[in-house]
Formats: sequence, C-alpha cells, structure tokens
Amino acid sequence: MAAAAPAPAPAPKPPTPRGRHPKRPARRLHTRRCLPDPATSKPLATPNSLLSLLSAVPDWADAIKERRVRDRRPLYDHAAWRNHRSSRRHLRHLLSSLSSRVVLSLLPPVSAFTAFAVAVATYNTLLPAHALTASPLPYQLTAPALALLLVFRTEASYARFDEGRKAWLRVLATAADLAGMVMHPRPHPYSGARPHTDDEPVRRALLNYILAFPVALKCHIICGSDIKTDLQGLLAEDDLDVVLASKHRPRCIIEFISQSLQMLDLDEQKRGIMESKLSCFVQGISVCEQLIGIPIPLSYTRLTSRFLVLWHLTLPIILWDECKWIVVPATFISAASLFCIEEVGVLIEEPFPMLALDAMCKQLHDGMKDMMAVQNSVHTQLIAKTKGHGGSRYPENGWPRSKREEAKID
Repeated sequence: MAAAAPAPAPAPKPPTPRGRHPKRPARRLHTRRCLPDPATSKPLATPNSLLSLLSAVPDWADAIKERRVRDRRPLYDHAAWRNHRSSRRHLRHLLSSLSSRVVLSLLPPVSAFTAFAVAVATYNTLLPAHALTASPLPYQLTAPALALLLVFRTEASYARFDEGRKAWLRVLATAADLAGMVMHPRPHPYSGARPHTDDEPVRRALLNYILAFPVALKCHIICGSDIKTDLQGLLAEDDLDVVLASKHRPRCIIEFISQSLQMLDLDEQKRGIMESKLSCFVQGISVCEQLIGIPIPLSYTRLTSRFLVLWHLTLPIILWDECKWIVVPATFISAASLFCIEEVGVLIEEPFPMLALDAMCKQLHDGMKDMMAVQNSVHTQLIAKTKGHGGSRYPENGWPRSKREEAKID
C-alpha cells in the first residue's frame, strides 16, 4: 500500500502586536433558565406586601383624621348654641357617627379586638375541653385603676387645651388693646393741639403689623398653614418679603412693631405702656411653642395604651364562662367606649387645631375696622355739634362762662 500523504501543516498565526491580546469570541451566557425575565415575571408574595395590606385600614383612618384636623372651625353664635343644647342632639350625634373622625379613627383597634374575640369564641366552641377561660377577679381589681388612668389622661389633655385657649385669648386681647391705642382720636379743633399728619403712614403700618401678629402666630403653630396668603392683605409686599425670609415670623413682626413705636410722635409714658404690652406677645409665643413641643409625658400615654390593649385582649377569656358568644358584642362595646375616651384625650392634647383660630383672627380684624368707622363717625358728629353751638362752651382757661353752665356740669 502506498503511504498516506502527510497532513498539511497548519497555517502560522499572525503575530500579535506587542501590548495587545488576541480578541476572544464572546461567550453566550444561558441565564434564561436560571433567572426569569424581570418584565414578565410575577412578584412573589412577601411579608412587606402582607404588612402593607394589613396597614391599609389604619392608614386610611389616619388620613381621614389628619384631613379633618385641618378643617377650619367656626365660632359659635346664638343659633349654634341653640342647636348645641337641642333635645334632638343625641339622635343627631348618633346618626352622624359614621362621619365622625373619632369613630373612624377607632375602626382599626376596635375591629382587631372584635376579631380576636370571635377567634377566642370559635376556639372555645370547637375545643371545649381546652377552652381558654380565667377568673374575673383580676378584672374586678384592676377596673378602678383603668378608670382613674383614663380620667387623669383626659383631664391632663383638657388642662393643656385650656392653657392654649387662654394664651391665645391673651394675645388677641393685647392686639386689640394696642390697636385701640394706635387709633387715637383726632385732636379737637378748639383744643389747640397740633394734628400729627407726618406719622400717619407709620401709624397705619403699625396698625397692620399689630393685626398681622395673631395671623403669623397662628401660621407658626398650625401645620400646613399658608402664611403668604394669610398676610397678603395685611402687609405691604416689601414687608411681607422680610417676614417670609425670617426663620421666626412672629418675632419678626414684633420687631416691626417695636421699631414703628420708636418712630411715632408719642409721649414717653404712652410709649412705655405700649412697649410693655409687647411682652404679652412674647409670652404668648413661648406658651404656644411649649404646648406644641412638649406633650404629656410619653410614659403616661404608653401606659394607658398598653393597659387598654391588654385589657381587651384578655376580656373574651375572662367573660367566656358567663357570656359565651356574647363576649363578641361585649368586647366591641367595651373597646369602642374606652378607646373613644382615650382618643378624645389624644386629640385635645394638641389644643390649637381644635380652636377656631382663623375665625378669631377674622373677628379681630372686623372689630378693628368697625372701630375705625365708628371713631370717624363719632368724631364727625361731635365736630358738627360743636360748630352748631358756636364753638366750645369753655373759654381758654377751662372755667365755665356762667353759673348756668356750671349748674349744667354739676
């Protein structure tokens, strides 16, 4: 046989340039079997999604409660008081329960404890040999402690509400007093006093600053207030820009008031009285900020909450021997009643959203406008009467002209 022809030698590889590596073919990684397509894969159920589902109802109740907190409250008039003390108020309050923010905020805890009572009753019915029961003696011993705890919690909250109301009323009374001193009556034409026409723009601006202070304080202590919109009709544009640029808007307006008082042509005694009234504004700011920043001691609030939770978790177990399935409505009624008292105490603990601050500020502004109109009308009426009687009844030395006039004075 002839020998096989030798295989041809492989072609030599081209030399690789120095500093470069030969290009390797790209390897295809078959990852489709291991990792699913993120665009088409379905998300698996995770504990976070379960928690978000369980927290949907509390989040919904909290959203309704916070939205109702921002509602503006009106001041009561005679018609409102008549409706408030009407004999139909009980039926009206009962029919409006589903729209009450207190009732809606109690929906998550009351529903949870009622569902737990249903679970306990079902377990005791299916397994009567291993029923969850206990003696009611511990409840009889701790019921007065829970009642006192709720009463003290509510009383402490109402004390804060009353303190905030009094502080705000002092601020409004001081603003009205200062505005009345600024709106001095015009000098009588026969009194010889010189009318102050040079400081009239400063006086008008000072009056606006005084009326703007309660509004700025209201926006300072109420979350979500629009101070620019509220002060736009009271302050000039340049003054409003200075106030908005300040970190503490109420104190900025106090500085405007203080410097405006220094520019007015006033006697020192009246100036000192007006400047001393600014301390009431500073004190009002301090009281309001303390009430906002310092709640009732948190240990007290936590103790009340824990006591209520443990009480209603064990209530179906305590009542099962005597009530059987009646433990479900009993737990519902107890939770709705006691948690409602605790919820009211929590709501009034922050007093200012519960007060009609916008209506109070508007009432102050309307009162000052009415006072200015009445002051001008009275001044015009007295000037007309003085001119009709031929000038003043008194000579320049201040004594009556005759014994008849002296008898009229007596």
